[in-house]
Amino acid sequence: MKSGALLKEKINGHHPTYGVIATFHFWPGLVEIAMNAGLDYLIVDLEHLTHPPEMVADACAIGRRMGFPIVIRPASAEFTVVRLALDLGPCGLLVPYVQNLATMDEIRDAVYMKPRGRRRPGGHGNLWIKDYNYATWKKEFEDDLVILPQIESKIGLENVDAIARHPLTTAIAIGPYDLSADLGVCWQPDSPELTGAVDRIRQAGKAAGKNMWMIGDGPSLKAKGFTFLCLTEPIMFLSAALGQLVQNTKSSGPSAPAPLQPLP
Repeated sequence: MKSGALLKEKINGHHPTYGVIATFHFWPGLVEIAMNAGLDYLIVDLEHLTHPPEMVADACAIGRRMGFPIVIRPASAEFTVVRLALDLGPCGLLVPYVQNLATMDEIRDAVYMKPRGRRRPGGHGNLWIKDYNYATWKKEFEDDLVILPQIESKIGLENVDAIARHPLTTAIAIGPYDLSADLGVCWQPDSPELTGAVDRIRQAGKAAGKNMWMIGDGPSLKAKGFTFLCLTEPIMFLSAALGQLVQNTKSSGPSAPAPLQPLP
C-alpha cells in the first residue's frame, strides 16, 4: 500500500506532514486540490456527516492510484463501523473517542484478518492487493495501515499511555474540542486544563516512540514543535477567506466612478 507506507514514513520520521479534514462538504476533486496545494494527506470525515460511500470510495481509489494518502474518520470505534470504513479503500483511519485498550483491541479486530483479528474484507478496499492470500493481505495492506486513535475524553486521557503503546497505534491523536468539553473548559483553547492534557498526550506518544496528530493553527503548532498537523477544514477555511476578502474589499476605499458615455 504505497500511500500508507509513504504516510507512515513521514509520521514515524517526524517529517513535517500537513493535511486537511473534509467534514462539511466532500467531492473526489478535493483530492486533486489537496495534492496541488502541496498537502501530504486528506481525511474524509464520516463521523459527523455521511458522505456518499461511492464518492468516498472513488476518492480513495484516486489516492491509491496517485500514491496520495486518503484517511477516513469513521462514525465510531465500533467493530462493524470500522470494518465498513476500511472496505471503502483508505490507507488508514482516524478513529474517534478511543478510551481504553478494549477499544483498541476492537479496532484491531476490525482491521486485521484472522489470526490477528476478525475482519471480513470486501468492497473497494480489496483492490489494494493483487491476490487474496493472507500473506498478501498482511504485506500489501495491513502492515502499511495507518491507525490514529483520538483522545477525546477524561477516560481516554487517563489511559493515553497504554493507548499510545498499543501495537496498532501509528501515532496518537487528539480531539481538542470534545476533550475540552469533557474537561469542563469548552472551548477555551488556552485553559491550563486543556493545554496540560495536550502536553500529556504528546508526552505519551514520545514515551512510546510515536508522533502526535494535532489539528489547529499550523504556524503556531509548528513553532511548538508539532510535525504531524491537520491545518483546517476546507469549507471553514473557505468561509474565513471569503469573509476576509469581503472586508478587505470594503476597506479598500470607493471605486472610481465610471466615465459617463455620450448618448448615441
